[in-house]
Amino acid sequence: MRSIKISFLVFILSITALAQEGWYFQNPSPTGNNLNSIKFVNSAVGWTVGEFGTILRTTNGGTTWTTQSSGTTNSLNGVSFTDEYTGTAVGDYGTILRTTDGGTMWISQTSGTTNTLRGVSFTDANTGTAVGSEGTIIRTTDEGTTWIPQSSETTNMLYGVSFIDANIGTAVGSEGTIIRTTDGGTTWTSQSSGMTNSLLGVSFTDENTGTAVGWAGTILRTTNGGTTWTSQASGTANTLRSVSFTDENTGTAVGWFGTILRTTNGGTTWTSQASGTTIELWGVSFTDANIGTAVGDLGNILRTTDGGTTWIPQSSGTTNNLFGVSFTDANTGTAVGSDGTILRTTNGGTTWTSQSSGTTNSLYGVSFIDANTGTAVGIYGTILRTTNGGSTWTSQSIGTTYYLYGVLFTDANNGTAVGYGLNVFYDGKILRTTDGGAMWTSQSIGTTNWLNGVSFTDANTGTAVGSFGTILRTTNGGTTWTLQTSGTISSLYGVSFTDANTGTAVGDQGTILRTTNRGTTWTSQSSGTLKDLRGVSFTDENTGTAVGSQGTILRTTNGGTTWTLQTSGTISSLYGVSFTDANTGTAIGSHGTILRTTNGGGTFVEEDKIKETAKDYLLSQNYPNPFNPNTKIQYTIPQSSNVEIRVYGILGNEIEILVNEEKPTGTYEVTWYAEKLPSGIYFYQLKAGYFVETKKMVLLK
Repeated sequence: MRSIKISFLVFILSITALAQEGWYFQNPSPTGNNLNSIKFVNSAVGWTVGEFGTILRTTNGGTTWTTQSSGTTNSLNGVSFTDEYTGTAVGDYGTILRTTDGGTMWISQTSGTTNTLRGVSFTDANTGTAVGSEGTIIRTTDEGTTWIPQSSETTNMLYGVSFIDANIGTAVGSEGTIIRTTDGGTTWTSQSSGMTNSLLGVSFTDENTGTAVGWAGTILRTTNGGTTWTSQASGTANTLRSVSFTDENTGTAVGWFGTILRTTNGGTTWTSQASGTTIELWGVSFTDANIGTAVGDLGNILRTTDGGTTWIPQSSGTTNNLFGVSFTDANTGTAVGSDGTILRTTNGGTTWTSQSSGTTNSLYGVSFIDANTGTAVGIYGTILRTTNGGSTWTSQSIGTTYYLYGVLFTDANNGTAVGYGLNVFYDGKILRTTDGGAMWTSQSIGTTNWLNGVSFTDANTGTAVGSFGTILRTTNGGTTWTLQTSGTISSLYGVSFTDANTGTAVGDQGTILRTTNRGTTWTSQSSGTLKDLRGVSFTDENTGTAVGSQGTILRTTNGGTTWTLQTSGTISSLYGVSFTDANTGTAIGSHGTILRTTNGGGTFVEEDKIKETAKDYLLSQNYPNPFNPNTKIQYTIPQSSNVEIRVYGILGNEIEILVNEEKPTGTYEVTWYAEKLPSGIYFYQLKAGYFVETKKMVLLK
């Protein structure tokens, strides 16, 4: 079925519609995802791939990088291009992607394995080899239309592979594994590395001359095709992840803690170069002796044009953790985080500018009531105030060392901050100001549980949430706080009220609580996840978004009756979210992550129109099935119809709407990404015209 689909795409009709724009990175730039591998085909044109299906392309030597749609959320670990158009990326769960147009479209190929693939090497457009876990080796000679498994004679993880022509190649892996083929992989022969350190990268410049690198600064060299491998002194104990040689003498290796090593004499001596970072580097690619690029954790990209004498960052933006965010309109917002970080945007996040906070204390909460007037709070009783949009921040002294985690102002004068004190019980604290922070007064709350979040709908009416399911309510500006029954002992971190009656709180292990009667009763809602939820933002009583650990983003448009998992594009933890209307929102999190949506964050759904002709309604069985983590659903409509495709859980709860729009006659295919859902039985239903059909599918992790 897969080869037929590709044939239609290439030769009959190729229309790929991004049904929803979703969430995209604003910081760090161009991505905050770890980058695992890089390949340049000349000094200008290159690709790098990484976690969560990240693919970036440059055509100007990395001055700018453009995100390409991979169609997967699986991590991509290796990439190989033979020219500016033809390339292959490999990754987790046997993922293989292929492009013949420079990455404008990436097409999934059937690898025949669910093992993780770590490396790939193509010598021409047709011929390539991929390697991975449990000694996996697969080979193609027809552009990846078919991948044939080969016997590696090992069950060790294979991390890297290098072919110098269609027949001669070397793969390296764990426990010092080195294997060699001279017949295109028909036979692989083990070579002695003389060690048990894992080998993670390999580079050959001709059939005889190659270098392998690995754990604890290991560098091995051969000049006789691997008959003998000689250890070289790297001068470091840091693990080396990747190596690139442009000729038999000139090469560069990169690794942990920003390590970059250079040789110009075939490795007789390796010289350490200043990378300017302590971030782990995972990949390196040189196109000649002078021009090269290295990539690594948190989207770091480094470039040299002088053989590594200087390495210049091409990525930008803070990687400090961000904990709080506040927008007053679609364009104007502020984010705060660790080490006193404050970032400001006035153009919807197109650019974020660092502001001087005057402190190195971590900031956890921020609240603006207009473009100019805002307050940020943090550890050791830190409270900062601005009345000029953050051009200057002034410290407000409260004379305590409280840890303050949340703050909310309803106007320029009235605000509340919540947190805990540093006595033996970590007792909860609430501070109140009615004069813009000139004076902060401690309020009596009747609990020792610490508090994490607060929401007010007017100067008098507010709710605070905290540890062990604590919920407190006030209707008199905090003169009195009343403990409410939450029905949970899970810690609550975020709360959002849209009016005095209607609010939502979120917390550990996917906890979501809802009230429509001022908190007299709180009802548990099904989030569909066990991930911790850290922040929540509602723009009206029905429409809200919650964010949490490992990039979790949940969305509801019916007041939480159903929550739909959205694709965030990252596995970084998200700590805060702010929406200014139903569509426009920003989420922030660990490692400086800032994500933006202008369409409500709809899950990325890739839909292909395969052919025009259709005789009858048809809903095909999804494939693969069982699947992990994504599957394809094909359907046919014989006449223009409003088409709905919905996914349901085994109890009949709606999980996601994949399609809901008018479609002309034709056969279509939609991909469902279920990477954040648990294993189990799911159902998908097609409604079009008078036609309704439901089929079962199995997610197996």
